[in-house]
Amino acid sequence: MSGPAAGVVVVGAGLGGIRLAESLRNNGFTDPITLVGAEAHPPYDRPPLSKSVLLGKDDRVDLKPEGFYGEADITLRLGDAVTAVSPAEGTVGLASGSTLSYDTLVLATGLDPRPFPGLTESIAGVHTIRTYDDAVALRGEIDSARTAVVIGAGFIGCEVAASLCSRGLGVSLVEPAPTPLAAALGERIGALVSRLHTANGVDLRTGIGVEEIVVSQGRVRAVKLADGTELPADIVVVGIGSTPVTGYLDGSGIELAARESGGGIACDATGHTSAENVYALGDVANWRDDDDKPVRVEHWNHTVEQASIVAHQITGGDAVTASVSYFWSDQFDVKIQVLGAPRPDDEVHVVDDDGKKFVAYYSRDGILTGVVGAGKVGAVMKTRAKLQTPTPIADLL
Repeated sequence: MSGPAAGVVVVGAGLGGIRLAESLRNNGFTDPITLVGAEAHPPYDRPPLSKSVLLGKDDRVDLKPEGFYGEADITLRLGDAVTAVSPAEGTVGLASGSTLSYDTLVLATGLDPRPFPGLTESIAGVHTIRTYDDAVALRGEIDSARTAVVIGAGFIGCEVAASLCSRGLGVSLVEPAPTPLAAALGERIGALVSRLHTANGVDLRTGIGVEEIVVSQGRVRAVKLADGTELPADIVVVGIGSTPVTGYLDGSGIELAARESGGGIACDATGHTSAENVYALGDVANWRDDDDKPVRVEHWNHTVEQASIVAHQITGGDAVTASVSYFWSDQFDVKIQVLGAPRPDDEVHVVDDDGKKFVAYYSRDGILTGVVGAGKVGAVMKTRAKLQTPTPIADLL
């Protein structure tokens, strides 16, 4: 006689984990579901951390009300990180010394922010933002600060710079690329984002790197740029990218993706890893795309869709077709939206620009690849259908 089912263990109690668990229950899955999280907080939404949470408009934005987990019979193991995975034994080891058995394992451990190169210890006033506690720690220093330097003008860096500027700090945003968001959206749209930040008082320093974070008596004092300029800083926020959390897989035999393809956990097109009954989803997962190329995507809606797909794989339901990729970024009073899969080297067609708000189409080989808009919610969203099938850019211009 077989013992009771171990059920599904999800490593990572964030958006991907909770959406997977919810989808499993909605699909009629009745075996145990356990969410294991390194943080002590119940699953919460991360996008507000650099915006409404940092601004003090919201506290932690929980993904589900407290009573949901009991009603859905979902067990939370919080504040206890997974340290090892053994597919051969069907177990995971936890930092507390406990071991959990699983029938199916789902890895959704997300990312860790990259520290500033050479900074090997914690310095007062120097922050990264990935967790709720990170955002609260930074928020607690705003009232006593006058100046801030944000290193890195990707989406997180731009959002943090906008939030700190909105709280009245003198903010410098430093980026080695020619414009903000150049790596994601290209320089032409990056120039329009530059315009937004400078119009709102951000001291934008592009085309230059940071040589040193200057520390005095254990606290940050300034940021020294490559040309020798020192920017005074009561607060420094480092936003220079993130790395997939995979260290706990050492010795597991689970295949990792090559760094040049984005790193993370190697998966097929439906989330299966190289180990039997082990899936991965969300920011840490590198799935095969429609062209069978490995791609790791760090977007909210991508994680939600992958959770649905993996749930259907586990329960044996119908396959789920991913919809058009979508994400957004709130900066000052403008919502920047991105539909589809634009690349920084695509051809860019700005079709509407009033000096603050804009809409741009991206194309490759004459076919529409993406739409980016700022403050133009309706104009962007009505193009979604055009991205579901190959659409010649000439038809839209």
